[in-house]
Amino acid sequence: MTWNEAHNIGRCLESVPFAAEKVVIDSGSSDDTVRIAESHGARVVHQPWLGFGPQRNFASTQAAHDWILFLDADECLSPELVAEFEARLPELLASRHPGAELRRSAWYMGAPIRWYRPMVGERVGRFYHRGRARWTDAPVHEALRFDGPAEPFAAVFRHHHSPTLVHKQLKVLGYSELKALGWVERGRRPNLWMCPVVYLAAFIKDYILRLAVFVGGRGFVVAHVAASYAVHKRLRLYELTVNPESRESARRVMLKLGLTR
Repeated sequence: MTWNEAHNIGRCLESVPFAAEKVVIDSGSSDDTVRIAESHGARVVHQPWLGFGPQRNFASTQAAHDWILFLDADECLSPELVAEFEARLPELLASRHPGAELRRSAWYMGAPIRWYRPMVGERVGRFYHRGRARWTDAPVHEALRFDGPAEPFAAVFRHHHSPTLVHKQLKVLGYSELKALGWVERGRRPNLWMCPVVYLAAFIKDYILRLAVFVGGRGFVVAHVAASYAVHKRLRLYELTVNPESRESARRVMLKLGLTR
């Protein structure tokens, strides 16, 4: 899926040399994303944004083949994972397995992240038979659900996390808005008094339990950003509850900043 990913899409598409087909689902890019994708042999399908989960499920219907490897534009396969795919694909394609879980390793602030568990070898579902797996319909933080046990892969694919902290904070702002709006739709009530506890618990979870403490200064930043996200979406829920008109005002600002589609 793409939306103004000209700086990423070429690297992503180049990393999958064994694909029988490359499909890009674009939701209205205004940069060179489409041109670059087509220059790398991809078929571009134009689809207005449906939300993360629904957009992924739509993408699954556009492939010419049942077996799908789904990468985000800021992700790419490592040479080791390419070799593992080429060795294991014949057996997998002939099997009844629903798919495979891949290991994702992240680059953050210009360098690989080590020790911090969610960014080192995190297992995520990305390779699947579309008749045996489906993405959840969540508007954000969607996941691939298999109808049976998934095969594990050993090699990693790379996630080139937000190139700067500015990019990361803007992404967090967009995710917070989606999460808060979802809570409003489900009738959740805000509990502001919990925010200090939420921040502390989220920070300790990431900094200590998930080992960000061993990453140095970048680990502190990771834990702080995660804890701030946990609090900000609750603050935004409170604002939406006491001032419903802020929903449209925020939408206009986010549209101007390119944070929503």
